[in-house]
Amino acid sequence: MLGDGLHVPLADGTTTRSVNLDYAATAPALTAVAERVAQVLPYAGSVHRGAGVPSRVASTLYEEARASVGRRLGARPTDHIIFTRNTTDAINLLAACIPAGAGDVVTLDVEHHANLLPWRRGAAGHRTVPNAPTIEETLRRLDRALAEQPTALLAITGASNVTGEVLPLARLTALARRHGARTFVDAAQLAPHRAIAIEADGIDYLALSGHKAYAPYGAGVLAGRADWLDAAEPYLAGGGAVLDVTIDDVAWADGPRRHEAGTPNLAGAVALATALELLAPTDREGHEDALRAALTDGLERIDGVETLNIWDDAGAAIGTVAFTVAGYDPGLVSAYLSAEHGISVRAGRFCAHPLLARLGLPGGALRASFGAGSRLADAHALVAAIEQLVAAGPTESYISTAEGWAPATAEPAESLLSRLGLW
Repeated sequence: MLGDGLHVPLADGTTTRSVNLDYAATAPALTAVAERVAQVLPYAGSVHRGAGVPSRVASTLYEEARASVGRRLGARPTDHIIFTRNTTDAINLLAACIPAGAGDVVTLDVEHHANLLPWRRGAAGHRTVPNAPTIEETLRRLDRALAEQPTALLAITGASNVTGEVLPLARLTALARRHGARTFVDAAQLAPHRAIAIEADGIDYLALSGHKAYAPYGAGVLAGRADWLDAAEPYLAGGGAVLDVTIDDVAWADGPRRHEAGTPNLAGAVALATALELLAPTDREGHEDALRAALTDGLERIDGVETLNIWDDAGAAIGTVAFTVAGYDPGLVSAYLSAEHGISVRAGRFCAHPLLARLGLPGGALRASFGAGSRLADAHALVAAIEQLVAAGPTESYISTAEGWAPATAEPAESLLSRLGLW
């Protein structure tokens, strides 16, 4: 894992081992992914646009990456695997592909903004179903909502980016099919932590991001059924997406090319395929369950600390834990953890404002998230740091700035980058 052994400066002038508990935002690259990209880049050429050796090699590598991603996601042989910039890009693409008159899009109110806002801009209507206290009642609410009027698509998260709770995807896809709807799964959080099975679980469309799956090279994926994608207007108009162009008309390509205009991101595609190949045989679930249990057990023993959940009956969760510390702004706690302990967590509303409002936390919360490089010691370090904060308060003085909370004596960013050799 790139970044293993990284030491970061503290506010008191010392350094300490970096404890990265912000994998849910962006995960560092796996070492083997970085090595594969370095191996490929000397052969970077014009994908699908040349007869020279670099172009031929690059074209083959790009299409091999597409096929590999499809296999790792358990896609149907007829599914399209379209490389995008990230999950947000992929969802916006799909939102523009829903056929006119097919019905509207239904989501829950627990979704990341990327699985809410694009549907509002699409031609299809958008309905949001209020979440219930249990998964079972939430499924009943969705059942009723899908029966109310024609629905084209049920768009659902695979795992909450706030609490890590996992939804029963096979049950959701079966529910949607009973009402003649298709299913889209936002797998940005799920894919780095669990195996994906598009065909086996009856998923029609799925999106994920490389930067959350140990391949932060600017690529994501939209995978799914071909008919909607081939019938829609190209997501981007430009070279590579066409069969023929005249002054007055254009014949667009079918297949993934239709929505991949411009020069493709070879490094991103290869990186994402390599990461998914490496993740496939690993025991991510057992590793993360142990870390999550250690963290939640430790935090819940601290007075004034509350861990968050969406559903009372959620039985499965990935390595993501959200919590609050009574009497402290989440941003201040995040700054304290970084400046005094070298621990990185996320603070705020996590691009899930409706969910945080439903949880009664319009000012946000804290989120710790694990990954392949996390250790049990990382969970213990966070618990110890929060125990110290609650018992004695922060050592440093902190101020609220336009960019968030920071130590009053924080080193300017330019100076820090220079000292780290990055400026």
